[in-house]
Amino acid sequence: MKKIRVLVVEDSLTVRKRLVEVLSTSPDMEVIAEAEDGKQAIALCQDLRPDVITLDMMLPVMSGLAATEYIMAHCPTPIVVVSSSTNRGELFKTYEALAAGAVEVMEKPHTDDITGDWEQRFIGTVRLVSRVRVITHLRARLNSVATAQAPAVQKTDENPGMPAAAGLRERPCELIAIGASTGGPKAIVQILQSLPADFPLPVLIVVHIGEPFGIAFADWLDGQSKSRVKIAVDGQALGRGVFMAPPARHMVVKNRKIYLDNGPERHSCKPSVDVLFESLAAEHAGGVTAALLTGMGNDGARGLLAIRQAGGTTIAQDELSSVVYGMPREAIQLGAAQYVLALSDIGPTIVRFANGKKSPGMT
Repeated sequence: MKKIRVLVVEDSLTVRKRLVEVLSTSPDMEVIAEAEDGKQAIALCQDLRPDVITLDMMLPVMSGLAATEYIMAHCPTPIVVVSSSTNRGELFKTYEALAAGAVEVMEKPHTDDITGDWEQRFIGTVRLVSRVRVITHLRARLNSVATAQAPAVQKTDENPGMPAAAGLRERPCELIAIGASTGGPKAIVQILQSLPADFPLPVLIVVHIGEPFGIAFADWLDGQSKSRVKIAVDGQALGRGVFMAPPARHMVVKNRKIYLDNGPERHSCKPSVDVLFESLAAEHAGGVTAALLTGMGNDGARGLLAIRQAGGTTIAQDELSSVVYGMPREAIQLGAAQYVLALSDIGPTIVRFANGKKSPGMT
């Protein structure tokens, strides 16, 4: 059996040896090298071509963020950020690394963890990330706003097994909803950057990014977007702007107000994309445009189907532009997606629908 070849990058010798020790317990993994700073990480990546890198953000000589940007531009390799940073500035660096192409993030091991839960999650995350197909990522592309040219659209065939939205009238677009998981931070940045500053509709976002890393994510997104981005507050009225579900709380909409729900996980996710999408299907029917983006698993697929059945407009990210083609694929297989679009086309398409256009190709 071919082993997963791992490069471990961590400046703390104690933590680095712990990571190596945990990975070495898995029979399908092999730690091929260790590095204590970003410059060493780049050199080892170029020389050894590992299958996956575990990378700390706070490194001497060259930071984890700078190393991520260089690696993704010159020798693209799946990266798991392993960090203990919880202050705002360091969290922002983690988000920047995810936007630059790092695949996933998880916290460093806790000294008081005696259950083995962290070890299992770490091994599982490294194993999953090692399978991700990454591409050369030029950082400058993040800062360019997608032009609203007519996108290349794959319009899905009608699914004969899908109940029709009988009796529903066509309604103008009233609200945008977006769900994402692995690879989602980068995808969401690109979509938000394509929306104009005067975008007139509420945008609701659910992204799977756990505590403690989710606590400042909306603040970081706010700095990347022309629109205001805020963590949703229980009971607040829908209005113009971007509202993100907080970590560990579901987000639902009732009577044009946002509510936060502390109910059980769905698909091992909290917040869950399905919970939001299903509430919107019931509340806004045909007035919703929803997009399901890159991510592992199937969260959001049935919710997207519910929105389509209610007469809303539904979009799934295509395989080529997805970091992980899990959630969008599940939605497409269910017949939930009316449009399958490249990531670069989703933002301009949302703008067109918000402006009353009936299809992405209309002028």
